Amino acid sequence: MSQFKILEIKQNVFDDNNRQAEILRKELKKNKTFLLNLMSSPGSGKTTTLVKTVNTLKDEMKIGVMEADIDSDVDARTISETGVKVIQLHTGGMCHLDADMTKQGLEALETDEIDCAILENVGNLVCPAEFDTGASKNAMILSVPEGDDKPLKYPLMFSIVDVLLINKIDVLDYFEFDLEACIEHAKRLNPNVKIITISAKTGEGIEEWADWLRNEVKKWNEN
Repeated sequence: MSQFKILEIKQNVFDDNNRQAEILRKELKKNKTFLLNLMSSPGSGKTTTLVKTVNTLKDEMKIGVMEADIDSDVDARTISETGVKVIQLHTGGMCHLDADMTKQGLEALETDEIDCAILENVGNLVCPAEFDTGASKNAMILSVPEGDDKPLKYPLMFSIVDVLLINKIDVLDYFEFDLEACIEHAKRLNPNVKIITISAKTGEGIEEWADWLRNEVKKWNEN
């Protein structure tokens, strides 16, 4: 018989967070507020894509944005120029947001008046994938310069997202990026993932992405 107790702290943290996430999701469903958790690595074009998305949809629905960063308010200032409500979340050094942090952000955002809340998670392909934020749907951006092998290196991230945006396709000719191989790797991990190729710079694919988001917000509010 062991003379000491072993605590599986990491598992306990995940279990507690998952319970909080489910509670938050039910509250959002009741209030008819759709929450999108948008993840990516730094430099993927997440904020630029978000600006395009907000400008495309802001006249159709009330959008609120939560910008999560370890420090600074650069992205929040950029998003604020679109005219939608935005708040900055500082994680105090943590590389992800969990359900409790997300709930605090939503309370500050006052989601009673928001149809679609978008969380721009901390730029990281590891930690954010491990923590359920309570989101209605999870999305991620992979940019062409990052390489087509990222699904192989960060399988958890690709396996938990509902939609994958492959960004910066306007520079495909300048990088050794095998689009078909990348899609195949992602689909092997996540057969149900929706994959949309976009260019946040030129606007290519943004309307298809906006259509996906429109439909998901509508389904969330109807069911």
